[in-house]
Amino acid sequence: MGAVGGCANGPAQSSVDPALARYINAIHAIDDHAHPMRPVAQGAPADTDFDALPLDGIPPFDLPARLKPDDPVWRQAQNALYHIPLTMSGATYHSTLKNDVAAAQRTNGLRFPEWALDQANIDVMIANRISVGPGLMPPRFRWLAFADPLMLPLDVSGEATRTPDTRPLYPREAKLLKRYMSELNVAALPATLPEYVRMVVAPTLARQRANGAVGIKFEAAYLRPLDFDDPDSAAAARIYAKYARGGVPTRAEYKTLEDYLFRAIAREAGAQKLPVQIHVLETFGGFYSTGGSAPHLLEPALNDSTLRGTKFVIVHGGWPLVAETQALLSKPNVYADISMMDNILTPTVLAGVLRQWLGEWPDKVLFGTDAFDGGAEQGWEQIAWVASTTSRRALAIALGNMMRDGDVTRDRAESLARMVLRDNAAAVYGLTSK
Repeated sequence: MGAVGGCANGPAQSSVDPALARYINAIHAIDDHAHPMRPVAQGAPADTDFDALPLDGIPPFDLPARLKPDDPVWRQAQNALYHIPLTMSGATYHSTLKNDVAAAQRTNGLRFPEWALDQANIDVMIANRISVGPGLMPPRFRWLAFADPLMLPLDVSGEATRTPDTRPLYPREAKLLKRYMSELNVAALPATLPEYVRMVVAPTLARQRANGAVGIKFEAAYLRPLDFDDPDSAAAARIYAKYARGGVPTRAEYKTLEDYLFRAIAREAGAQKLPVQIHVLETFGGFYSTGGSAPHLLEPALNDSTLRGTKFVIVHGGWPLVAETQALLSKPNVYADISMMDNILTPTVLAGVLRQWLGEWPDKVLFGTDAFDGGAEQGWEQIAWVASTTSRRALAIALGNMMRDGDVTRDRAESLARMVLRDNAAAVYGLTSK
């Protein structure tokens, strides 16, 4: 695998220690969080398992500036991956890019995902998908499954009315729960909540683990606030029993049940050695609740003594509330990754976050890309390249400044870079580091 080049950032370039940058660029990374696409033969059905909650079905919404296709960083990615000249424009540019992406996919076939990892110098990508399959198999890809459907066993039609965004999202969760139950040959919801946990929750996680999952993920912030309060188990059991055979719970009733099931799922995940990722970010969606995804809302759950055997990863670092995330990193089983932050932030801004976190909790910070498919002009492979390049550049800036300020030695700076890009993730998921 080749080294990843740095992004052009004007005067900041002179502040990077060249030897440190070369060391960082040569590290074969472990990507904590991404949604890679499965290679599909021409004429075959499209890959629809890349996310439990794909956002293409919600009302149109704006994107952060750096994620928009006209940001120069995407032309840099296309030049690096497909040799598209930076000066090419108009219809010629669009047709050339589309043809070159298609040609790379044809040439590499099932190896296209591995080729994409090589371009970004990513050794292992943890693929957060409904399922994996040919082209996305170990050792280069490791599966991470979705947990939200298990938290929503009852009729979700009332929950779906929260916002225009949630209307199409809740039915997707209901459909996925039916798929999970079908895979267990469970035809109908068990009558009681303890039976549901025993017959659906625990066996689903066990089945996912047996099929190669290294963890699970909650995307709950797209659906509801992250305030998973201390549950009333007796009330949760009554609510489940009341509606297991039909009827629509009130929002307050469903929250009580979800608060209980979030902990039950996370506790079972810990017992099965499956780390739990939680989406915590200010966006996406025109009706997304920024306040509902604040990191501090997770504290009651993270302080639950029965969950200390479960590892939690705050995915996307809780941006922009990174200080709240940093405070949560003091808990022994809590980590954070920089996925998506390394797409929406410039290297200089991300460097500030990394220096802040690494000064206090260096063993808790993980690299990630959140690589997702945005079409030919922002394919998941381009997003992985941008994220990897941005992260390495940010690390070089942050660690170089720490060296100049006398906070760390060169050896320690190199060790911290390796921890962020590889070793911390290997420890969280029990992967082999090299």
